Amino acid sequence: MSVLCFFYFKSSTKISTENESIVLEPVILNYKNVSINVPAVNEEGKGAIVKLKVQAIQGEGRTLVNVDNLLFWVDTQFSIRTAKSVAENVTKLDLSDIDLIYTIETDASVIEGQSAGAALTIATVAAIQNKTINKNVIITGTILPDGKIGSVGSIFEKAKASKDMNATLFLVPQGQGTQINYMPEKKCDQIGPITYCATEYKQGKIDISKDAGIDVKEVSDINEALKYLLT
Repeated sequence: MSVLCFFYFKSSTKISTENESIVLEPVILNYKNVSINVPAVNEEGKGAIVKLKVQAIQGEGRTLVNVDNLLFWVDTQFSIRTAKSVAENVTKLDLSDIDLIYTIETDASVIEGQSAGAALTIATVAAIQNKTINKNVIITGTILPDGKIGSVGSIFEKAKASKDMNATLFLVPQGQGTQINYMPEKKCDQIGPITYCATEYKQGKIDISKDAGIDVKEVSDINEALKYLLT
């Protein structure tokens, strides 16, 4: 009984048989270099957009970070590791022979380590599946090991920055389509010749979509977000 076997090689390999030599060409996998806009808040508390790039190449399953422009925090490392793990689970792809290279192309000092987690995951999935990211959509949110998208701060400021980048849809974690603010209100009472003043804080609610001028959609997990971001 004869057995037919298939072999995959990363470099050209020559196999000799009794009759002839067969040259097996290297298997080159088709991956994509992708970039995604990540909303953040700068040191002045204003919204900003940072460009993140993810490159997938054949390798040894390494996770690499271009540290030239990256303020590399421990929570950023955690977000990248989680993003890779979730992307692997979502796509069902084995990344043991794929190197992933993460690069921040603009001022990275404004990135909050974990708040870019959802965007990191989206970009990783796009890179290994050779997909294109919809530039009209921007997402904010942490990424949890089970693929859930967690809450972040400064939603309104990030929404404004996304609007300024001409995005038409802003994805936020579940329950964060509105933002609670506490506004100071000064009250004074006249008691005889003396005026007593005190500051009270009243709760107010901001409709992110209405006040920032951009459509807002709440998403609970990465699979839901992928429907809006990948083409």
